Amino acid sequence: MNDQQNEQQISAALRAAQPVVLAAGPREAPTQVLPVPHDVWELPGGIAWVYLGEGNSQLTRPVILADGFNSGPSSLDLLWAGLEFGDYGFLSALRAQGRDVILLGFHERSASILDNAQTAREAIGRAIYQRAGDATLAVGGFSMGGLVTRYALAKMESERIDHQTALYWSYDSPHRGAWVPIALQAFAHYTRKLDPRFSDQMNSPASRQLLWRHIAEWDAKPDVSTERTDFLDALESVGNWPRRPRTIGVANGVANGVGNGIEAGALAFEGQGLAVVGSKLNTQSAGDNQLVAQLRVVTIPQHEVRTSGIPAIDGAPGGTLDGFGILADTLNAQPSYLGLRSEAPIRSHCFVPAISAVAIRDIGPDTLYADIDNIDPNESELDEFCLASQNEGHTRITEELCSWIIERLR
Repeated sequence: MNDQQNEQQISAALRAAQPVVLAAGPREAPTQVLPVPHDVWELPGGIAWVYLGEGNSQLTRPVILADGFNSGPSSLDLLWAGLEFGDYGFLSALRAQGRDVILLGFHERSASILDNAQTAREAIGRAIYQRAGDATLAVGGFSMGGLVTRYALAKMESERIDHQTALYWSYDSPHRGAWVPIALQAFAHYTRKLDPRFSDQMNSPASRQLLWRHIAEWDAKPDVSTERTDFLDALESVGNWPRRPRTIGVANGVANGVGNGIEAGALAFEGQGLAVVGSKLNTQSAGDNQLVAQLRVVTIPQHEVRTSGIPAIDGAPGGTLDGFGILADTLNAQPSYLGLRSEAPIRSHCFVPAISAVAIRDIGPDTLYADIDNIDPNESELDEFCLASQNEGHTRITEELCSWIIERLR
């Protein structure tokens, strides 16, 4: 079989299987039986599943929880798996406090944050219309969902629309930007001809808006995307933050500036099957002309990807993502005869730096490992924030962080 025939066979297999999708949270539906929603709202661009709080016969004390970044539509099964059936039952804890849970999903989670903010506005309006009594709303979200709701509330205020929201909250949201290693972005684009879906996710509107540094082609120079600049301008045009509610946020990273232990410049992913042998992805190193990837897929030539001026961000304190591990797992799910077998000696990398999640510093070489405990909390754009006691998975639901939020809902 020649290279062209091999390429066609691999392409057909990859396109027929689940794609590489860099996202946090469960990847399989739970085995537990989900409760039936009390109501389902079909919204422009999305859907909301409503679960009444204990003792409530109608919508009384609404809490809106917006889904985060991913590809494709939101899944009620996976939302429940992540928010209820993991380390801590956040949804049952909210409902036990008499809070009505409104899970806000989107038809396309990689769509523009500004577009999904329209869906959030519709959900806020629907909650106000259907609510019995005059209890104020709490509105926020996980990861990108925190930015979606942040913009939605600020936009409503700029248009003098009463959103009746007393508390805005975010859960490991990248207020100052998120990070996907350039090595992973390069691999996504390098393999676009075989299967475009990984590249499409990295080049999606939401990805371009979220990422601190982005490349649209495997050999491009990392930079701030135009879409991110436009998004930040749009935020600024509505005042950057909602001003009426109290704003709070939590981070899945630590406050003391201690990193996650991932070494800079280390081998994180290596292709071992015949089709990918020679592909190596390294964790990000600081400095100029740093080798971050060697790419070889199917064909003989091997290409290098180098970066300059990017800090050693993969090991920074913050919420982590199993980016390298997800890539290896997806390739290893293919039949062995395709030659895609891979290993990920380092599965994860920093995805949302702690300084970004609590909106206290911009991402940079002198800030990533900042000791937030020794920074005046008034320097944060949030009114109040809480950081985890360890660096852990991005949007991991823990009693430590969730109980802190619940206390501020009372």
